[in-house]
Amino acid sequence: MKTLHDFELKQRKYMPVFPKAIGKPTGYIEGYPSEDENPMPAGEFHGMQMQSLFDQFLRYFQAHPYVHVSMDNFIYYREGDIRKVVGPDVYIVLGAAKLPLRRSFYTWAEGTVPTAVFEFLSDATASEDRHEKVEVYLRDIGVAEYFIHQPDMNRPIEFRGWRRDASDNIIEIEPETDGSIFSASLNLYLRWELQEAWELRLLRPYLPDGTPITTSMEEHHLRIEAEELVEAEVERRQAAERLTREEAERRQVAERLAREEAERRQAIETELERLRAQLADRETESE
Repeated sequence: MKTLHDFELKQRKYMPVFPKAIGKPTGYIEGYPSEDENPMPAGEFHGMQMQSLFDQFLRYFQAHPYVHVSMDNFIYYREGDIRKVVGPDVYIVLGAAKLPLRRSFYTWAEGTVPTAVFEFLSDATASEDRHEKVEVYLRDIGVAEYFIHQPDMNRPIEFRGWRRDASDNIIEIEPETDGSIFSASLNLYLRWELQEAWELRLLRPYLPDGTPITTSMEEHHLRIEAEELVEAEVERRQAAERLTREEAERRQVAERLAREEAERRQAIETELERLRAQLADRETESE
């Protein structure tokens, strides 16, 4: 349990600071479709990666009421033009109210735009994700950072990120020596790890000190392990207390036996003294 407490302390330490959005949370605006004809992810690699990263971000920002984390829904970024829409795999909006849940995200109603956007490459959309969407997300919409990742191990490795610099130029973010990319807006490192059993490159976030942000399943296992450790510690203490009690009882028995032996010896000595005295009296009388 100490580990979980330590993570909560780190979470508060590394949480980014940001202003609250000036708009109003808007679940749905009539006339802007919230579904398309292809609602399914591009494949299991795509779907598992989306769900995993969404779950980690959702859990990490759960305690903050003004961080909205979403997955695979529409972002409309120009009022009155339903063609100005994108549907990123995962995105985070710092400053936007967590609730209510939205069918789509309308930037003009919310008074803010997504902070970080993630797209996971598929054969059908990879070219657009690498090129056109860089301009759309960073220039047209104004997101702070945009990332793409190839989760399929059967495809070449590709993990890249872009942001705007102080002169408003779009630049690619330089990766670290270990291949990770630092998200300045989220104050998190992003790095993929191999899941060979699934043939998956799983992109996941880490705190600046290298602590991984766990998934719900990992957190569940950690809690079970923590509970098992606590139970084992309780059993160990109970066993130690039982041994202490047994040892105390053994000492008490030994002390009682020692007292009884001392009393028996004292009784023998007393009886010997009495007999000696009696013998001495008889000898005196015989003289």
